[in-house]
Amino acid sequence: MVLKITDLTKNYPGTTCGKPLLNKISLQLAPASSLALTGESGSGKSTLLHLIAALDNFDSGEIYVDGQALSKLDETGAAALRRSTVSLVFQSFNIIPSLTVSENISLHAKLAKRRDTTWEDHLTQRLGLTELGHRYPEQLSGGQQQRVAIARAMALKPKLLLADEPTGNLDEDSSNAVLELMLDLIRDCETSLFLVTHSRAIAAKLQNHLHLSGGKLS
Repeated sequence: MVLKITDLTKNYPGTTCGKPLLNKISLQLAPASSLALTGESGSGKSTLLHLIAALDNFDSGEIYVDGQALSKLDETGAAALRRSTVSLVFQSFNIIPSLTVSENISLHAKLAKRRDTTWEDHLTQRLGLTELGHRYPEQLSGGQQQRVAIARAMALKPKLLLADEPTGNLDEDSSNAVLELMLDLIRDCETSLFLVTHSRAIAAKLQNHLHLSGGKLS
Protein backbone atom coordinates (compact mmCIF):
# COMPACT_ATOMS: atom_id res chain seq x y z
CA MET A 1 0.00 0.00 0.00
CA VAL A 2 1.16 3.50 -0.78
CA LEU A 3 -0.75 4.75 2.27
CA LYS A 4 -1.81 2.75 5.31
CA ILE A 5 -3.30 4.27 8.47
CA THR A 6 -3.99 2.17 11.55
CA ASP A 7 -5.90 3.28 14.67
CA LEU A 8 -4.86 6.90 14.21
CA THR A 9 -5.84 9.30 16.98
CA LYS A 10 -5.31 13.05 17.05
CA ASN A 11 -6.58 15.13 19.95
CA TYR A 12 -7.71 18.71 19.62
CA PRO A 13 -4.74 21.09 19.98
CA GLY A 14 -3.98 21.79 23.60
CA THR A 15 -6.04 18.91 24.97
CA THR A 16 -5.12 15.41 26.10
CA CYS A 17 -8.57 14.11 26.99
CA GLY A 18 -12.15 14.36 25.85
CA LYS A 19 -13.41 13.55 22.38
CA PRO A 20 -10.52 13.38 19.84
CA LEU A 21 -10.57 15.19 16.53
CA LEU A 22 -9.56 11.89 14.86
CA ASN A 23 -10.58 8.79 16.78
CA LYS A 24 -8.75 5.54 15.94
CA ILE A 25 -9.29 5.80 12.22
CA SER A 26 -7.87 3.32 9.71
CA LEU A 27 -7.69 3.34 5.92
CA GLN A 28 -5.58 2.06 3.01
CA LEU A 29 -4.76 3.46 -0.41
CA ALA A 30 -3.36 1.16 -3.07
CA PRO A 31 -0.84 2.19 -5.74
CA ALA A 32 -2.29 4.14 -8.69
CA SER A 33 -5.66 4.61 -6.98
CA SER A 34 -7.62 7.64 -5.79
CA LEU A 35 -9.52 8.40 -2.60
CA ALA A 36 -11.70 11.39 -1.74
CA LEU A 37 -12.31 12.43 1.85
CA THR A 38 -15.36 14.56 2.58
CA GLY A 39 -16.63 16.06 5.81
CA GLU A 40 -18.02 19.21 7.33
CA SER A 41 -15.82 22.22 8.05
CA GLY A 42 -13.79 21.52 11.20
CA SER A 43 -14.24 17.75 10.97
CA GLY A 44 -10.49 17.15 10.72
CA LYS A 45 -10.08 16.56 6.97
CA SER A 46 -7.19 18.96 6.50
CA THR A 47 -5.65 17.85 9.79
CA LEU A 48 -5.55 14.27 8.51
CA LEU A 49 -3.94 15.37 5.25
CA HIS A 50 -1.28 17.32 7.17
CA LEU A 51 -0.57 14.26 9.30
CA ILE A 52 -0.11 12.12 6.18
CA ALA A 53 2.30 14.75 4.83
CA ALA A 54 4.30 14.57 8.09
CA LEU A 55 3.58 18.26 8.72
CA ASP A 56 2.12 17.58 12.16
CA ASN A 57 2.31 14.93 14.88
CA PHE A 58 -0.42 12.51 15.94
CA ASP A 59 -1.10 11.13 19.41
CA SER A 60 -1.37 7.40 18.75
CA GLY A 61 -1.72 4.85 15.98
CA GLU A 62 0.48 4.87 12.91
CA ILE A 63 0.69 6.21 9.37
CA TYR A 64 2.74 4.34 6.77
CA VAL A 65 3.65 6.11 3.54
CA ASP A 66 5.31 3.83 1.00
CA GLY A 67 6.12 1.50 3.90
CA GLN A 68 7.70 4.17 6.11
CA ALA A 69 6.25 4.63 9.60
CA LEU A 70 5.87 8.38 10.07
CA SER A 71 6.21 8.19 13.85
CA LYS A 72 9.79 7.03 13.31
CA LEU A 73 10.80 10.04 11.19
CA ASP A 74 12.56 13.10 12.54
CA GLU A 75 12.22 16.48 10.80
CA THR A 76 14.97 15.63 8.33
CA GLY A 77 13.31 12.33 7.45
CA ALA A 78 9.91 14.00 7.06
CA ALA A 79 11.38 16.60 4.72
CA ALA A 80 13.07 13.84 2.70
CA LEU A 81 9.74 12.04 2.39
CA ARG A 82 8.11 15.16 0.97
CA ARG A 83 10.97 15.60 -1.49
CA SER A 84 10.97 12.02 -2.73
CA THR A 85 7.57 10.39 -2.30
CA VAL A 86 4.80 12.86 -1.45
CA SER A 87 3.65 16.03 -3.22
CA LEU A 88 1.00 18.48 -2.09
CA VAL A 89 -1.51 20.75 -3.80
CA PHE A 90 -3.39 23.32 -1.71
CA GLN A 91 -6.52 25.41 -2.24
CA SER A 92 -4.45 28.59 -1.97
CA PHE A 93 -2.01 27.43 -4.70
CA ASN A 94 1.15 28.28 -2.67
CA ILE A 95 3.22 29.04 -5.73
CA ILE A 96 6.15 31.42 -5.27
CA PRO A 97 5.37 34.94 -6.57
CA SER A 98 9.00 35.85 -7.30
CA LEU A 99 9.48 32.86 -9.64
CA THR A 100 8.19 32.46 -13.18
CA VAL A 101 5.79 29.67 -14.13
CA SER A 102 8.66 27.56 -15.47
CA GLU A 103 10.76 28.13 -12.36
CA ASN A 104 7.86 27.24 -10.08
CA ILE A 105 7.14 24.03 -11.95
CA SER A 106 10.73 22.78 -11.83
CA LEU A 107 11.48 23.88 -8.25
CA HIS A 108 10.68 20.76 -6.21
CA ALA A 109 12.04 18.30 -8.73
CA LYS A 110 15.31 20.28 -8.91
CA LEU A 111 15.60 20.31 -5.12
CA ALA A 112 15.10 16.54 -5.11
CA LYS A 113 17.65 16.18 -7.94
CA ARG A 114 14.98 14.38 -10.00
CA ARG A 115 14.26 16.89 -12.72
CA ASP A 116 12.97 15.41 -15.98
CA THR A 117 12.60 18.15 -18.60
CA THR A 118 10.75 15.86 -21.01
CA TRP A 119 8.14 15.13 -18.34
CA GLU A 120 7.94 18.86 -17.49
CA ASP A 121 7.29 19.64 -21.16
CA HIS A 122 4.50 17.05 -21.16
CA LEU A 123 2.99 18.58 -18.02
CA THR A 124 3.06 22.14 -19.32
CA GLN A 125 1.54 21.06 -22.63
CA ARG A 126 -1.15 18.94 -20.99
CA LEU A 127 -2.03 21.70 -18.51
CA GLY A 128 -2.09 24.47 -21.11
CA LEU A 129 0.91 26.31 -19.67
CA THR A 130 3.36 26.11 -22.59
CA GLU A 131 2.93 29.77 -23.59
CA LEU A 132 2.95 31.01 -19.99
CA GLY A 133 6.38 29.85 -18.83
CA HIS A 134 7.87 33.35 -18.68
CA ARG A 135 4.97 34.85 -16.70
CA TYR A 136 4.78 35.43 -12.97
CA PRO A 137 1.90 34.18 -10.76
CA GLU A 138 0.32 37.66 -10.48
CA GLN A 139 -0.14 37.61 -14.26
CA LEU A 140 -2.21 34.42 -14.16
CA SER A 141 -5.85 33.63 -13.49
CA GLY A 142 -6.79 31.47 -10.51
CA GLY A 143 -7.27 28.45 -12.73
CA GLN A 144 -3.88 28.97 -14.35
CA GLN A 145 -2.20 29.31 -10.94
CA GLN A 146 -3.77 26.06 -9.80
CA ARG A 147 -2.50 24.35 -12.96
CA VAL A 148 1.01 25.57 -12.10
CA ALA A 149 0.64 24.15 -8.59
CA ILE A 150 -0.43 20.79 -10.02
CA ALA A 151 2.43 20.78 -12.53
CA ARG A 152 4.95 21.55 -9.78
CA ALA A 153 3.58 18.72 -7.62
CA MET A 154 3.53 16.22 -10.47
CA ALA A 155 6.98 17.19 -11.82
CA LEU A 156 8.39 15.14 -8.96
CA LYS A 157 6.53 12.02 -10.20
CA PRO A 158 5.35 11.34 -6.63
CA LYS A 159 3.99 8.05 -5.43
CA LEU A 160 1.35 9.93 -3.42
CA LEU A 161 -0.32 13.24 -4.26
CA LEU A 162 -2.13 14.99 -1.40
CA ALA A 163 -4.66 17.62 -2.48
CA ASP A 164 -6.47 19.87 0.01
CA GLU A 165 -9.58 21.43 -1.59
CA PRO A 166 -7.54 21.93 -4.78
CA THR A 167 -10.45 23.47 -6.71
CA GLY A 168 -12.09 25.32 -3.82
CA ASN A 169 -11.11 28.79 -5.12
CA LEU A 170 -12.27 28.14 -8.68
CA ASP A 171 -15.60 28.51 -10.44
CA GLU A 172 -17.46 25.35 -11.39
CA ASP A 173 -16.21 25.14 -14.98
CA SER A 174 -12.57 25.77 -13.99
CA SER A 175 -12.93 23.36 -11.08
CA ASN A 176 -14.13 20.52 -13.29
CA ALA A 177 -11.44 21.16 -15.89
CA VAL A 178 -8.63 21.25 -13.33
CA LEU A 179 -9.87 18.10 -11.61
CA GLU A 180 -10.08 16.15 -14.88
CA LEU A 181 -6.54 17.21 -15.77
CA MET A 182 -5.29 16.15 -12.34
CA LEU A 183 -6.93 12.74 -12.69
CA ASP A 184 -5.44 12.29 -16.17
CA LEU A 185 -1.95 13.10 -14.89
CA ILE A 186 -2.05 10.72 -11.94
CA ARG A 187 -3.09 7.97 -14.35
CA ASP A 188 -0.17 8.87 -16.63
CA CYS A 189 2.27 8.69 -13.71
CA GLU A 190 0.55 5.89 -11.74
CA THR A 191 0.40 8.22 -8.75
CA SER A 192 -2.04 7.62 -5.90
CA LEU A 193 -4.30 10.56 -5.00
CA PHE A 194 -5.68 11.45 -1.57
CA LEU A 195 -8.02 14.41 -2.05
CA VAL A 196 -9.83 16.39 0.64
CA THR A 197 -13.01 18.13 -0.51
CA HIS A 198 -16.30 19.44 0.82
CA SER A 199 -17.96 18.54 -2.49
CA ARG A 200 -19.61 15.16 -2.92
CA ALA A 201 -19.81 15.85 -6.68
CA ILE A 202 -16.01 16.07 -6.83
CA ALA A 203 -15.65 13.06 -4.54
CA ALA A 204 -17.81 11.02 -6.92
CA LYS A 205 -15.22 11.42 -9.68
CA LEU A 206 -12.60 9.50 -7.67
CA GLN A 207 -12.39 5.71 -7.31
CA ASN A 208 -13.05 5.64 -3.56
CA HIS A 209 -14.85 7.92 -1.12
CA LEU A 210 -14.80 8.17 2.67
CA HIS A 211 -16.65 10.61 4.92
CA LEU A 212 -15.22 11.99 8.17
CA SER A 213 -17.63 12.91 10.94
CA GLY A 214 -17.30 12.89 14.71
CA GLY A 215 -13.73 11.71 14.41
CA LYS A 216 -14.74 8.53 12.55
CA LEU A 217 -14.68 7.41 8.94
CA SER A 218 -17.63 5.95 7.07
